[in-house]
Amino acid sequence: MEVILRQDVANLGYKDDIVKVRDGYGRNYLIPNHLAIVANEANRKVLAEEQRQRAHKLEKILKDMQAIADAAAQVELLFVMKASKEGKLYGSVTTKELAEKLNAAGVQVDRKQIALKDPAKEVGEYKAVLKLHKEVNVELPFRVIAEEVENA
Repeated sequence: MEVILRQDVANLGYKDDIVKVRDGYGRNYLIPNHLAIVANEANRKVLAEEQRQRAHKLEKILKDMQAIADAAAQVELLFVMKASKEGKLYGSVTTKELAEKLNAAGVQVDRKQIALKDPAKEVGEYKAVLKLHKEVNVELPFRVIAEEVENA
């Protein structure tokens, strides 16, 4: 018997796979538990249409994420912070500050989409990764410079 899986089933296959199973396993377990449907001609057509629509939606999402990534790559990220004479920052640059800087430049991202490779606790140049989609990641270089302090 051939069935179309509606959910991932361990040791059998993933959602929307068409797999061959024993008749009893399909009729007595997979179908009653809504894990699969019979792979007849009508259900195969429905599956093909769902996959076509899903592919179209994913393509649109991917284009939107790529546009955001291109815009984020154009933003120059420069942080002016208080630092000691040795170059140690009083505080650090976090994903929150990076997201705020990008949002201020018109690139709408969430701080949870940004990953810092190294913590920015000193004056210097750093890199963060903006993870928008499993296929769209952009590296964001940023610089941290010391704030000029006037002596009174």
